[in-house]
Amino acid sequence: MGVPGQVLPPSSSLPPVRALTTAVVCEEEVVTALHNLRSLYCPLRLPQSVHKPRQPSFSVPAIDSGYASEDEDENPFDTLAADTAISNLRLDEFERTIATRWLTTLIACAESIEFETEDAREKALNYAAFILSSFSDSIEDPEEEALTRIFDFATNHGDVINVRLNDAPLSGTDHTDVGMQSWGASIVMSDMLCADPQRFGISTLNAGSTVVELGAGTGLVGLTLGKLLPTLGLRNSRIIATDYHSAVLSNLEVNIGNNFPSDPVPPVKAHLLDWSNPKIPDSIPVSVRILVAADVVYAKEHAVWLRDCAGRLLGPDGTFWLMVTVREHGKFQGIASTVEAAFVEKKPATHDGRELRILEKERVEKRRGIGRGDEVCYFLYRIGWTSM
Repeated sequence: MGVPGQVLPPSSSLPPVRALTTAVVCEEEVVTALHNLRSLYCPLRLPQSVHKPRQPSFSVPAIDSGYASEDEDENPFDTLAADTAISNLRLDEFERTIATRWLTTLIACAESIEFETEDAREKALNYAAFILSSFSDSIEDPEEEALTRIFDFATNHGDVINVRLNDAPLSGTDHTDVGMQSWGASIVMSDMLCADPQRFGISTLNAGSTVVELGAGTGLVGLTLGKLLPTLGLRNSRIIATDYHSAVLSNLEVNIGNNFPSDPVPPVKAHLLDWSNPKIPDSIPVSVRILVAADVVYAKEHAVWLRDCAGRLLGPDGTFWLMVTVREHGKFQGIASTVEAAFVEKKPATHDGRELRILEKERVEKRRGIGRGDEVCYFLYRIGWTSM
């Protein structure tokens, strides 16, 4: 994380966002990152929570410039240069965007990260919200705090599907009302669905059919389908976009409202679904014809949970379309292979003796300007029931 007293750019010092969402980051890393962000963005302020009588669960650095310790022998010109560099870094919109997304993701996923005590978790959440509040203090228009991404996908029948997403904190003081980022695989999959809906079996759907998205995040794939199906004559169809984190679902609800502002009953509905829970809520239909998921596997158990959940939801003639991101370095190197391994192990079986299998695998190349630097390519899997 750098030498003591040194403030580092968020882009090079923060643990990966996905380390937060998959709970592979430790408390010490989180606290160190928060202290670095505090030193950069609000060096002369402390969150109110540290003034409570009880001892904070993690120490708060002494209040000084927040940049670098200054002693009597320090060259004043060196100090001026360092302060100028820090000021420039603080004004860097790219770095602030990274810090904002990291902090909001931390707040959304804090319950799944292991802290020594609940008090430590609470202090970390307060600290993150405090730093975020310092961003909004310097913004004249609160709505500028929200980071919005707009996607346009061309269809093979001449229409253009437009989707608008919040990928960062919403305006206001509730910094837990956030969403995850829209990852490369979800963008590529959405584009492929629009370019060739017949390939994905959408033409086999009937008006009023239901499609379920697993691990929806910001909801890009589900929202794309919600706008695509009516252009194919499939009106009154429903898309159920599921996820596990309540904060993600809250942001998903906002995205649904932004994309269907005049629809009293939007075609896309957000719903809580825990893959590891064998019971499917009654409000989620089973025996669906199409399941979709993009970039949702970040641990071996995820692939197994996902497989079993798909087996409980997918109808006898249904298809599960899963797009997995291949990463050849970093913490998630090799994770993509766990999908195929999960289907080699014991698989869900139907009452008539069939089992859920990978029926087809296609390598999809990474597209320029889409996805992260560690993404090599994507695998698109067609999964369905077949005789053993």
